Amino acid sequence: MFLDRTIAPPSKKIEHVNIPKAEIILLDNQIAVYSIQAGEQPVSRLELIFDAGSRFEANTGESLFTSKMLAEGTKYRSGTEISQYFDQFGAFLEINQSTERLIITVHGMTKHLPKLLSQLQEMISESVIPEKELLMQKNIASQTLKVNLEKTAYVAGQVFREQIYGATHPYGKSLNQSLIENIDRKSLRGFYEKQIQGKQFKIFLAGKFGENEIQALNQSFGQMALKNIENEGSSTDFTTLKAENILVEKPENLQSSIRLGRKLFNRSHPDFLKFLVTNTIFGGYFGSRLMKNIREDKGFTYGISSSIVPQKEGGYLVMGTDVKKEFTQQTLNEIFKEINILQNELVDENELETAKNYMIGSFVGSLNTPFDVADRQKIILLDNLPADYYQNYIKNIRAVSASEVMEIANKYYNPEDMCEVVVGGK
Repeated sequence: MFLDRTIAPPSKKIEHVNIPKAEIILLDNQIAVYSIQAGEQPVSRLELIFDAGSRFEANTGESLFTSKMLAEGTKYRSGTEISQYFDQFGAFLEINQSTERLIITVHGMTKHLPKLLSQLQEMISESVIPEKELLMQKNIASQTLKVNLEKTAYVAGQVFREQIYGATHPYGKSLNQSLIENIDRKSLRGFYEKQIQGKQFKIFLAGKFGENEIQALNQSFGQMALKNIENEGSSTDFTTLKAENILVEKPENLQSSIRLGRKLFNRSHPDFLKFLVTNTIFGGYFGSRLMKNIREDKGFTYGISSSIVPQKEGGYLVMGTDVKKEFTQQTLNEIFKEINILQNELVDENELETAKNYMIGSFVGSLNTPFDVADRQKIILLDNLPADYYQNYIKNIRAVSASEVMEIANKYYNPEDMCEVVVGGK
């Protein structure tokens, strides 16, 4: 069959996507299990979510190092034995933390899930945080930080967050060598006992599973005596700091890293989706204005982007790129030129439609697996969004007009409100 490649294949507008809702099951001790039953393969993902992010720590680094130490030894098994235990069932264990949460995740065959629960319970109830393994993790963190501090992009991101939030704010603070050295087993034990051991948590289960797995969760986690966490974490003061331009000189580097942006809002803000459309046009995908101008027309950089980073409380806009030092000021000038155009000229309907189609296509493409669906439901539940937030996502994106894009640009993209960070030189 001859295929005429000059003719585009037929396309169809996506107007609605049905996303399965999470079923809420309460275990005997009132732990909530949010379950997404979907998929054809006999696999599942279990997540235990604790309010044990960095905003709850007394000393910077406690949440991070606690996450690294949970699988390094318990009262009954060494770190090696814990690793071997999960390996024998072909399960993959990962533990991550953020500003808000610490999450223990296990991927594996559903039939093995009940056998893994006892080890998970042991880790959250009987961790010993062994001294030798802690020293090893501190050495790894120290060496990693030394390498990262040589990278202009890493330093630019660090300085940018400190500038818009403040160096002591939960969203702005960073780990340094002195803080790593000061981490000790006693402080980690205190954080573990205060935020994890015997404390309430949430469970997310996604994949293909049945009543046996739910009963196993109840027999394991549902019989634990748990208490609510007493503290609510450090204060998140969102006082607007004065926008400043920061230059961190690195004469030895040939490139400069640019970060430009400001504090904004989270997903619950009424302007969030309008801003998302506006920012996609401006710098949110490969066909954006920043990419066309600064990469394709000027050739200053390989890539440039503009992103909104939503957080539980607040969020921020950040534009970022790496350029040769001699192009730094020209790149900044072009960014501000594009902002000016966005604020003063209505976006063409074709450009607006292209950006919307990209956003909707990316959204639909991100719902391929039960785990993807669970991630969306997790955002809704943890960020306290309306239950139909993603059900109405496509409709709300389609509704954004060219005049609203200009309005958003004038409301949130003013250069005088932006913090500018350059690491390298001008």
